[in-house]
Amino acid sequence: MGIKNKGYTLPQLMVTAAAREIADNEVIFVGMRLPMLSFFLAKSTHAPNAVGVYELGIVRDTVAPEGILTMGDLPNLFRAQWLADTADAMGLLQQGFVDASFIGGAQVDRFGNLNTSYIGSVENVDTRLPGSGGACDLASLGKRHIIIMAHQKHRFVPRVDYITSPGYGEGPGWRQQMGLTGGGPSAVITTLGVLHFDPDTCEMTLTSVHPGVTVDEVLENTGWPLQIAAELSQTPEPTDAELSMLRRFDPKGYWTGA
Repeated sequence: MGIKNKGYTLPQLMVTAAAREIADNEVIFVGMRLPMLSFFLAKSTHAPNAVGVYELGIVRDTVAPEGILTMGDLPNLFRAQWLADTADAMGLLQQGFVDASFIGGAQVDRFGNLNTSYIGSVENVDTRLPGSGGACDLASLGKRHIIIMAHQKHRFVPRVDYITSPGYGEGPGWRQQMGLTGGGPSAVITTLGVLHFDPDTCEMTLTSVHPGVTVDEVLENTGWPLQIAAELSQTPEPTDAELSMLRRFDPKGYWTGA
């Protein structure tokens, strides 16, 4: 892809793409690693009034004053608006206060269903995965969620082996039939491009490819006939200002490899 020769890394590109999915004044359930940096970047640029909710029970309307590796690092507790516990954070989600969250998985399918439970079948499990944690709650109760994961054919499958975190299930109307109050997945940020979901079919649709990536490369790494947007674009590269901020948030390149 030649990303390294462009002055930024692939994780930095993914972080900036994910940050652009966050709007001002939104309440974001902040995840670890790249999602955490995405929130920090959005908060420091186009979404200054966004509020972060962390699974440990931390609520902040400012970015931590120093770089952190985990949400529980002391700078993230400093002058937080609320220091509670996990039950309180999940309670905000259940009450409908969370606008967006970030989720990843080992498998995802055309309707945005995620699997982090096992590969194989109930009768014959090939690989045992970490499980849900709070991911099912985020996918079920948040107003929307954003998926971040590597784009590989064994991960992008026609149908996940197990639905740990529901997307649009079997298609239009499925979430309503299941009684899920949240809005479902809105975007997928991958190592190859950015995908969104068609409002009518609920199918994942490729909307942009990263610099140096071809549509054929994306199709080769997707396990079903992927829909392509009529106005396919190239993922905007990180600006110098965005890169400068990311280096401040991740000074040793622990998450971004910078």
